[in-house]
Amino acid sequence: MDLRSELLKSIWYAFTALDVEESGKVSKSQLKVLSHNLCTVLSIPHDPVALEDHFREDDDGPVSTQGYMPYLNKYILDKVKEGSFVKENVDELCWTLTAKKNYRPEKNGSFHLPDKDPFRLWCLFNFLSEDKYPLIMVPEEVEYLLKKICTAMSTELNCVELEDCISQDAVQQSGLTVWVFLEMMSSGKLTRGTDRESLSMAIEKVYREIVGEVLKEGYLWKKGQIRRNWTERWFKLRPSTLAYYVSEDCKECKGSIALDHNCCVELLPEKDGKRCMFCLKTLTRTYEMSASDTKQRKEWTSTIQTAIRLQAEGKSSLHVDLKLRRREQREQREKRRLAREEELQKLQALQGEKEEKLAELELLREAQRQAEALLEQDEQRRRQQREQLQQALEVQLREAEEARASMQAEMVLKEAEAERQRKRIQELEEMQQRLEEALHLEIKARQDEEAFRYAQARLLVEEEERMKALMALQEEQEDLILKTQREKQELRQEMESKSRALDEAQQQLEEVRANRHRVDQDVVAAQRKLRQASTNVKHWNVQMNRLMHPIRPGERKPSLGGSFSSGHGPSRRDSGLRLRQRSEDNHEAKENVGSSDGEAERRLSQANDRDMDIP
Repeated sequence: MDLRSELLKSIWYAFTALDVEESGKVSKSQLKVLSHNLCTVLSIPHDPVALEDHFREDDDGPVSTQGYMPYLNKYILDKVKEGSFVKENVDELCWTLTAKKNYRPEKNGSFHLPDKDPFRLWCLFNFLSEDKYPLIMVPEEVEYLLKKICTAMSTELNCVELEDCISQDAVQQSGLTVWVFLEMMSSGKLTRGTDRESLSMAIEKVYREIVGEVLKEGYLWKKGQIRRNWTERWFKLRPSTLAYYVSEDCKECKGSIALDHNCCVELLPEKDGKRCMFCLKTLTRTYEMSASDTKQRKEWTSTIQTAIRLQAEGKSSLHVDLKLRRREQREQREKRRLAREEELQKLQALQGEKEEKLAELELLREAQRQAEALLEQDEQRRRQQREQLQQALEVQLREAEEARASMQAEMVLKEAEAERQRKRIQELEEMQQRLEEALHLEIKARQDEEAFRYAQARLLVEEEERMKALMALQEEQEDLILKTQREKQELRQEMESKSRALDEAQQQLEEVRANRHRVDQDVVAAQRKLRQASTNVKHWNVQMNRLMHPIRPGERKPSLGGSFSSGHGPSRRDSGLRLRQRSEDNHEAKENVGSSDGEAERRLSQANDRDMDIP
């Protein structure tokens, strides 16, 4: 809530007080005086020329609020500077004008408020009233204000009397005007059991807190910065400053501490004989203070922290913030109430629709009953027709009997005809019964036919769905059959290729076995040749030894071992080594015959070469 709206509320009461005839218009001379007084209390330079030009005498008739607002905004409110005037003086001016017309405490009996209290209550009402004209205060704000006053008096609010006062229809719908509120406070019903002095002190305290924006005030001990001594000061906390004075009359201010988001409050331990200490830290200095008890210290620290929080959030007034929060809560409650009413209306609409449907159902039932009645009437009509037909037949029978009695002579001649008539009647009766049975059967057959048709249609639908599923399964089966046939053909081709490969492998195995048999035969022949060659080698070795060492006359014939142990021993050893190597080579050739034909032939050729190398 800005300064302009606060001033407009007070000026609105002054304007309506000058409207004596309650026509919504005020004479120009009275507006001139009001404008001059407003300029004086607002410390604005008075411009009589602009005032005269705006309210010239050639204009006809008084001026309404719409006619006065342009001048008020342009020449007065637009020039107002916050801090250049005392707001209480403006309120006192407007209260003086409006109290003469509207406030009459003598009507309220013996109990009435002191002189200053109605003015303070009027200021509190303006602060807590809604921002729409005519100014009213909702019951929730009235209850909030009365609770604040009772809390200041340390008493409880008389909720019963308050409910009786605000439970009226006019108050619930439009709110409470200031004059009704002052009359309610002056009557003493809400403050029954308290004296006027306590009430006046409570109203003054609440006025300083809400209107004067004094969050808390009281005595604290403060430690000096230079002399470092403790002095008792009267502190007054506002949202932006913490000022301290010599005494509680606030005439001599000893200093002021500017509060911002950089400030903080901390608790301190006992020292210098002081208890309940705390400090307020700013960017330039730390202020040490001491309260009277722990409760006061807690209240002061929490209130200072609230003021610092308001400065950090960019808010200038605690109670304006609280008022806006309460208004938001009321709006949310109103929205929830409207939502509940809307839901109730929807439920009622649904109930109406349900009742309409029940009525339609009742109409359908009535129509069904009427149809049943018509069917019953048709059945009765058919029954009457049958009875009439039976009566007619009985009449005919009686006439026939009378005719037979009267015509005894013709009875013989017409007996056969009468017999035929009786048979005809019986046939007709049987035919009638058969027709009735056929009719019942036809009705039942039609019903059965309808049921069969419905069942047949359902079966057709099911059969069609199953046929679709069967077709899908058949297509899937055909795809699987084709896939299986392709896989089978591939397997058959693979088996044929593997069988061919197996036949080729068997042929190769037979060839290998034949080659191995030939190699075995060659090995046996080679071994035989090796034995023959070994025998030949031994024979030739003996012959060579004999030739190389002939027997001389007178020498003893050496033995076989002696001849080999002579000087020709190395040649024999060489031949023995060659034979041993050849036998080892033959043994290796036998072991490797089964592995490879080419390797066997190679070893045999090597063995033959070695035989050829032997001398």
